[in-house]
Amino acid sequence: MATTSPTRIDGDVFESARHLGAMMNPSASPQITHWARIGRELETSGRVALREIAKVLTGEGSYDQLGPEEQAVVRGEWSELVEARVERLDPARTFTAQGRAHVELDDAGAVVRRTP
Repeated sequence: MATTSPTRIDGDVFESARHLGAMMNPSASPQITHWARIGRELETSGRVALREIAKVLTGEGSYDQLGPEEQAVVRGEWSELVEARVERLDPARTFTAQGRAHVELDDAGAVVRRTP
C-alpha cells in the first residue's frame, strides 16, 4: 500500500492539476503524482540531458543543439513561463496608474478609449 505525505505546492501548479484532474483524474492529487513520476523518470532516464536543458533555460546554451526529448522539455518550460507572465499582465491597470490614456476592445468588439 502506498503511503502519502502532506506537502505544499505552488498555487498555479495546484490549479493546473485541478483543472486537468477534472478531465483525466478524480482530483488534483493523482495529476500531481503523475507529473512527479514523469519528472522522476526524466531525471533518472539518462536519455534527457538536464544540465544542457538548464543551460538553454538560462540563455547559456543553444536550443538547436538539444535532442528531441530535451527540446520538448524546454518548450514545456517556456510555455509555463509565458503563461505565467501573461497572467500577470494588466495593461489597463498599468496605463491608469501611469495616468496614460489607452484604447481597448469592449465585449462587443468595439474600440473604447479610456482616459485616466
